[in-house]
Amino acid sequence: MIVWMYLLDILPIRDRLQHMGLVTYGKCVNCNEALETMYHLFLECPFAVSLWEAVLILNGLRRKPSSWENLLVWACGAWKGDPIPTNKRFNELIIIGHPDVVAEEPWFGIEQEYTLLQKHGKWSLDWPDGGFPGPQGPYYCGVGAEKSFGRDIVDSHYKACLYAGINISGINGEVMPAQWEFQFGPATGISAGYQLWVARYILERITEIAGVISFDPKPILGDWNGADAHTTTEKLGLRHKDHIAAFGEGNERRLTGVANRGASIRVGRDTEKEGKSYFEDRRPASNMDPYIVTSKFAETTILLKPS
Repeated sequence: MIVWMYLLDILPIRDRLQHMGLVTYGKCVNCNEALETMYHLFLECPFAVSLWEAVLILNGLRRKPSSWENLLVWACGAWKGDPIPTNKRFNELIIIGHPDVVAEEPWFGIEQEYTLLQKHGKWSLDWPDGGFPGPQGPYYCGVGAEKSFGRDIVDSHYKACLYAGINISGINGEVMPAQWEFQFGPATGISAGYQLWVARYILERITEIAGVISFDPKPILGDWNGADAHTTTEKLGLRHKDHIAAFGEGNERRLTGVANRGASIRVGRDTEKEGKSYFEDRRPASNMDPYIVTSKFAETTILLKPS
């Protein structure tokens, strides 16, 4: 995916504007960007913009993050000039566009965990040099200078996402010190992937100032908490049972638990009581590709029929 940004009305030359392209690679969180000058301003959103040997397809328009004045953020798909899709999003478009999936209108919510690292040494932010902080326990949703490391970064990201139009719904400190989480959703269909990639990019830009962001599932070895991207999905009805059955006989005992944060699949109390609503898959790692994860949910819970 490419996030395309346009700086508007701040240059003395009115017929030119700066634009920046961000390229993300599907299998991991990896971003490259370049800042260039554009010689015309689109009066209407283009369907396709040629870039080298790629075609950019407009997927969604986000407003400007508050820290960057007069800035528009566009989420675009990168296609070959044929155009032949060249990324994981194409498979999700096929699945999400299936009539059965459209009828269900699946909703997704994602909890993105991440770790704040120091610029040098790859050690967690505000940890003692060459040492460790106190044992885990008081840091989860903690308050205070000895329990909360990097809150100014987290709050700045939260506000920027709100202003940019990301459907961010909350933040909290995680189990390991300097580990945080933001949640967004509900997002319908493939828009969950668009929003997560843009939110990750904004976080990368903010942490350029004060530190390094890591989406590594296990950034610190030893008895320290890992990082996940728990994904909740809704509008599934009775298909949840078919989903669990597809993973193998007996998995309903090993992988599920009502209101159990230690289970791989957490079923909320209201979901158990009503026999419908959402469930939470706690298996995805923090560096997961949201296009792959959400399309797998839709495929196995809606399109996969019991034999």
